[in-house]
Amino acid sequence: MKPIVEINEPDFEEEVLRKKQPILVTFSAAWSRPCQILDSVLVEVAAACAGRVKVVKINADNHPDLSLVWGIQCIPTLLYFADGSLCAKIVGTTSKEAILSKIRSATHGDSKTLNPNAKQ
Repeated sequence: MKPIVEINEPDFEEEVLRKKQPILVTFSAAWSRPCQILDSVLVEVAAACAGRVKVVKINADNHPDLSLVWGIQCIPTLLYFADGSLCAKIVGTTSKEAILSKIRSATHGDSKTLNPNAKQ
């Protein structure tokens, strides 16, 4: 299974808003150098959170209405959803540690979200 799945606007509600599992959504574009840099970081984040946080990608160029709805003004932008609610937002490139810290903060330190050894 691919660590990061690309979804489309019609899939957004089902794949993000209706899921109980936490979802990290990245709005990006293939031509953007910052997005290209962040892609490798997101692969690491997806691996670190495997089975606990799903990472999905949306091509902002192909889905401008979705970008407008979620207030995406620049790319890359990461949105973290839990139980279908937006919990955190990161704009621009950042490190794996910063993303994991932001997720941890948004989940109020819930160790089960990020620690594979935590009891479920």
